[in-house]
Amino acid sequence: MTSDEAELSTVATQIDELMARVTEVAERHRGTERDDVAIRLFDVERSLRTATRSLSAALRVY
Repeated sequence: MTSDEAELSTVATQIDELMARVTEVAERHRGTERDDVAIRLFDVERSLRTATRSLSAALRVY
């Protein structure tokens, strides 16, 4: 594994961790008076999931 691949693998792990943290906060607000926050955070989660897929695809062809 090259240093670039290692770096990108680390970034992928960090994105996964961020996604989990964002999801936890979103779940706490789901169904409350701050459901608007949950909706936006779930949008962030989807974006992070897309980023993870794109990064994984890049790593596969690296």
